[in-house]
Amino acid sequence: MINIGRTIISEDVIKVHFLCDLKACHGDCCVEGDEGAPLDENEIGIIEDAIDDIVPYMRKEGIEVIDKIGVFDYGVDGDYVTPLVNDRECVFVYFENGISYCAIEKAYLEGKIDFQKPISCHLYPIRITEYEEFDAINYHQWPICNSALKYGAKLGVPVYKMLKEPLIRKYGEDWYQKLQDEIESGAYDEVLNR
Repeated sequence: MINIGRTIISEDVIKVHFLCDLKACHGDCCVEGDEGAPLDENEIGIIEDAIDDIVPYMRKEGIEVIDKIGVFDYGVDGDYVTPLVNDRECVFVYFENGISYCAIEKAYLEGKIDFQKPISCHLYPIRITEYEEFDAINYHQWPICNSALKYGAKLGVPVYKMLKEPLIRKYGEDWYQKLQDEIESGAYDEVLNR
């Protein structure tokens, strides 16, 4: 484990190689799973405020769910999650050439909104559990991402490097630099060579 500030980072975040390969996985993380993507409470208001700019990129089925229940639902643990279409697909997913994409991110990329997407989506395959005293930062293994493990290993890209941008978005550039410095100090060479 690596401790930086109030975060504890699993060794898997530095050891596991991972690089999304949409041509292989088709963005299945947006359409598989037991519940929607985790949402921070503050993200709900952001999405609600931006929904008129997001809707043009959504599918009819997703819009119908949003009209019925709103932009969030409750997960099995009572936390906030994105609603699902047909108890399967995130309401914000749309498809192009058989690949799943995010309507929120599309609105962001088109310059309509300044919110890229929920941080939990941006950080995947990292999952963060927030405790009173610290955040636990862990790698989440999911068989639908096996192609990302192969691609990441082929190109030698560890999880923390693939997720540099969202990690900075979540914790800041100073935090990320400390993580990088800690890893490059050689203290974790034995972990990396396992």
